[in-house]
Amino acid sequence: MLKPTYNVLFTCTGNSARSIMAEAILNQQGAGRFHAYSAGSHPAGQVNVHAIELLERNRFRTTGLRSKNWDEFASPDAPVMDFVLTVCDKAAGEVCPVWPGQPMSAHWGVEDPAAAKGSEEVIRRAFNDSFMVLSRRISLFMVLPMDKLDKLALHKELTSIGHVKA
Repeated sequence: MLKPTYNVLFTCTGNSARSIMAEAILNQQGAGRFHAYSAGSHPAGQVNVHAIELLERNRFRTTGLRSKNWDEFASPDAPVMDFVLTVCDKAAGEVCPVWPGQPMSAHWGVEDPAAAKGSEEVIRRAFNDSFMVLSRRISLFMVLPMDKLDKLALHKELTSIGHVKA
């Protein structure tokens, strides 16, 4: 019996770093079982160059990644999401659009590497740290027994993943 493919939307404010990295990680590591998307409430309009460099250095595909508004995914012709995961504190407190299909949501707050100040080394370390946290959480998410958990248990697991560090 084939397992279903789950649509997952990672949201953030700027959709330039964390949500983009999460989209790339899940699309590559969860290929066939998950289809990831990302969007922001106030998209930056471009993907952060440090995020692209980090993904490429770790051999993740970056083709097609773009900063976009989450309204794209609230329209009637958008893919129906199974999960909506916020990856920054600002997005968690914002009013979100009504997502078609009433997806399960959780908050996985991750420090914003795009806000890092200092030397190139400091900035790269901030991106690496966020990447590691997201990678670990996505790995945990991918092994959840979706078909064996009821909605309440699944939501509890999703929420607890948001507290896992790298």
